[in-house]
Amino acid sequence: MAKEMTEEKNEKKMLTLDKFEEASEVVKKVTQPTELIYSDYFSDKTGNKVYLKPENMQFTGAYKVRGAYYKMSTLSEEDRAKGLITASAGNHAQGVAYAAKCYGVKATIVMPTTTPLMKVNRTKSYGAQVVLYGDVYDEACAKAYELAEEYGYTFIHPFDDLTVATGQGTIAMEIVKELPLVDYILVPIGGGGLATGVSTLAKLLNPKIKVIGVEPAGANCMQESLRAGKVMTLPTVNTIADGTAVKTPGSSIFPYIQKNIDDIITVEDEELVVAFLDMVENHKMVVENSGLLTVAALKHLNVQGKKVVAILSGGNMDVITMSSVVRQGLILRDRIFSVSVLLPDKPGELSRVSGVVGDANGNVIKLEHNQFVSINRNAAVELVITMEAFGTEHKQQILEALEKEGYNPKVVPTNV
Repeated sequence: MAKEMTEEKNEKKMLTLDKFEEASEVVKKVTQPTELIYSDYFSDKTGNKVYLKPENMQFTGAYKVRGAYYKMSTLSEEDRAKGLITASAGNHAQGVAYAAKCYGVKATIVMPTTTPLMKVNRTKSYGAQVVLYGDVYDEACAKAYELAEEYGYTFIHPFDDLTVATGQGTIAMEIVKELPLVDYILVPIGGGGLATGVSTLAKLLNPKIKVIGVEPAGANCMQESLRAGKVMTLPTVNTIADGTAVKTPGSSIFPYIQKNIDDIITVEDEELVVAFLDMVENHKMVVENSGLLTVAALKHLNVQGKKVVAILSGGNMDVITMSSVVRQGLILRDRIFSVSVLLPDKPGELSRVSGVVGDANGNVIKLEHNQFVSINRNAAVELVITMEAFGTEHKQQILEALEKEGYNPKVVPTNV
């Protein structure tokens, strides 16, 4: 009981300016400088001055090493010696594993079975033991608590921990030092640790700064909790942003979110897909889906002429997911599409239709030829053409060119 009271007392001392300053010095030992990147592309698109905070460029690929390492620095030798355990969809896992390696401490990480293989392997590479359990973070977390109880490990919560949140908040210190007149900071929200640290410190430094949280529409646990005025649990989560697929936000940090977050924007998965394409093509950076929440939210921010910082929280995306997201993004942007046309079954027709596409500057990627679609010799062959275009306007031009030549093109689902 005395220990619990001491821990509660210590927790109440967190999230102060002194602690944030202390954490900022501590995390410098393990973080890369992530200076703000001015984005001409997003600034032009939104009418604001948009800056990116590229935490995807951290050594572990995400901001999570900040909170994990700072938490580690505050633990007693006794608690470290017990070994550490945590639950994570990937980035906190790597942060804890790396921090444990720095301190020579044993770490066990429970990760959902849906965690991308790259995140699992990277976590193992820092010397941690990985246990795969459950379909979502919340199930993995419950398992981690069980193992902590069974083996006496010291549990480090990925977000519902004020010490961890203080470490994450060091991002705000760097933003304000580099851009003192920042108007808006956009921060991703999963369980709320990053948003707690960033919003609390931002308000301490300048109460006029607006801090906007961004959640996946399919995992908006913080938005629902704020609406209800208490921590709520979603029945299910469904989003490609695996790092923010959380059913229940943190209860310890919730009062700070209520006080310091000015608004929450939710983003659909399709918006994340095209945001990935925008980042790769315009900034040559790989940012994972959760890290792209703030980028996708820029167009929902109903302001003009403001200095806006979007925190890119991580970049740990496996190659298979990456290729799938690129493909889907090209389709959503009408840069790749497929049409079906019916041709007479006679020589030269394939060449003729290809010529129409070529004259309209379409680039054929794939042809599928079906001679058994009809017994009518005048429309006996179905040709599905998958092609590349410059975008929606160019796609329409190609369709009109085919229509003009009498092909009656029908847009069909693309399979590439």
